[in-house]
Amino acid sequence: MKTADEIVQEDLANIGQRLEAEFSKMAGKKLLIVGGAGFLGYYLVQAPLAWNKVSGQAPIDVTVYDNWMRGKPDWVAALEGDENLTLATHDVTDPMPADAGDFDYIIHAASIASPIYYRIHPIQTMDANVNGLRHLLDYVLTQKDAGKPISGFLFYSTSEIYGDPTPENIPTPETYRGNVSCTGPRACYDESKRYGETLCVNFAQQYDLPITIARPFNNYGPGLKITDRRVLPDFARDVFEGRDIVMLSDGSPTRTFCYIADAIVGYFKVLTRGRPGESYNVGTDAAEVSMAQLADDVVAIARKNWGFDGQVVRKTSSDKDYLTDNPNRRCPVIDKARTELGYEPQVHYEEGLERAMLWYAGNRIAEDA
Repeated sequence: MKTADEIVQEDLANIGQRLEAEFSKMAGKKLLIVGGAGFLGYYLVQAPLAWNKVSGQAPIDVTVYDNWMRGKPDWVAALEGDENLTLATHDVTDPMPADAGDFDYIIHAASIASPIYYRIHPIQTMDANVNGLRHLLDYVLTQKDAGKPISGFLFYSTSEIYGDPTPENIPTPETYRGNVSCTGPRACYDESKRYGETLCVNFAQQYDLPITIARPFNNYGPGLKITDRRVLPDFARDVFEGRDIVMLSDGSPTRTFCYIADAIVGYFKVLTRGRPGESYNVGTDAAEVSMAQLADDVVAIARKNWGFDGQVVRKTSSDKDYLTDNPNRRCPVIDKARTELGYEPQVHYEEGLERAMLWYAGNRIAEDA
């Protein structure tokens, strides 16, 4: 049985190999990752640092800005001392620090993404996706005016901008305009991401800036905290706390789950090769998986590896809005990323799910509530 660390090291090596051309393009350049302590930051930060150690090229200089609102994760603390990493305390909703310096690439990953948490913090969520984004875009424009143009800017949008697509729009292409509530319990996230995309497109067009947009589709795997309150961490938490897996729906909603190593490859390709002002679905177009199937598969993996003797039980959430505006299906068309960027997911669902559970086995103790 592989350890959590072995899973991570394999993933980092795989990401680096698949991004050899993109990381070579970034060699000797400065990368800023805003919100780098989150789920996506886990591999966004570690992958270029790992590549630095084996590439033989000029290193990618990585700076992480985060407000550490949920604490500084152990994995971040473990990276302290890397000569190519700078960690700074900064809230994206504040203007860029006066001493920020110059960056060649910027990734805006600073947003609450778990439905449970963004409904608890709706204003902060909107501020990060709108005001925080505007601060970064203003910085990019200032850099260009000063004769120091950046090479790439990536804004993390979300597949939630599509809302609950009509059946004829599943699988969903980037051209679909969405079926989204602007006042529902998820609107703080969905609509601020939609407005964020509008900001990016207009800055790219009006000021000729290399701004690109990624729309993640149900990423999972190492880095997604067991306390995150999304479905897979909840199932894993049930397993490792020795209780039945609780499913708070009828199990019929479906998703295409994209393993995080595949997704990270896609994101760096969007950053370095995407067309300015364009959005790209990043996920997998493999078969959709129902929540009921996911729960059963987690049980099977847990029984095989840890002798789990629980079962799946269905309950109703005490939160009356738990399922409000929750999409019934989520499946992307990834032809645009595949054709323009050479993006191709490799990790099959069954393999990725087991890798995720093995990682959770080594990360059972939550770093925060």
